[in-house]
Amino acid sequence: MPSHDFRAPRLFVDAPLDQDARVPLDRDQSNYLGNVLRLAAGAEVLAFNGRDGEWQAAIEGRKRPDGLVILQQTRRQDRLADLTYVFAPLKHARLDYMVQKAIEMGAASLQPVLTRFTQASRVNTERMRANVVEAAEQCGILSIAGVAEPLALDRFLSQRATDRLLIFCDEAAEVQNPIQSLQDARKADQGIDMLIGPEGGFAEEERALLLRQPNILRLALGPRIMRADTAAVAALALVQAVLGDWGGK
Repeated sequence: MPSHDFRAPRLFVDAPLDQDARVPLDRDQSNYLGNVLRLAAGAEVLAFNGRDGEWQAAIEGRKRPDGLVILQQTRRQDRLADLTYVFAPLKHARLDYMVQKAIEMGAASLQPVLTRFTQASRVNTERMRANVVEAAEQCGILSIAGVAEPLALDRFLSQRATDRLLIFCDEAAEVQNPIQSLQDARKADQGIDMLIGPEGGFAEEERALLLRQPNILRLALGPRIMRADTAAVAALALVQAVLGDWGGK
């Protein structure tokens, strides 16, 4: 199996991938390959669909790239850790950043939740999905994380599977060693939901509701208050290192 190629362009395609298969390109993909990357017929790229692994492919098309012919598999499909990133949406560019970093850190799904102090009342899930794909393309990720529609916090809590570990990142929690707290947590064999709140923090009734949840770990992220997008990266790094797939599970 060839080694991971970090230099070749990678393209997400929503089509089955197998040797000698032909995959049509949409207009944006054709423009990206032909006008942005200046690639012509015969040039090779890497293609993936989130299901069939990664494949070496050659561009087809006379005047412009209009399809790919699949050559050989370069990497088999992998699986992300069962980690859902649950978050109060931010506005515009900071939400884009947060989504991209969550994907880079290995989140398998994204769940926006609306709280009393959530900054953004509207969430563009199509834009979020585009950011998920772009981050996967750029970072060599084979799986495409799911993007759920926004839910009110209380509704999310009422619907979630209670055998999953809920990691509640709370700025009001007592500061303790977060690594030790995660190591002491109940087993996360049924998956993890990791919650980051809005810039204004959680309302007291929201915090009380959260602390009544079964299988919950209240986690402090150190002695300083972080911006929500910074807290996301810090928390995901801790969770992945202790309970996620960074240890090669």
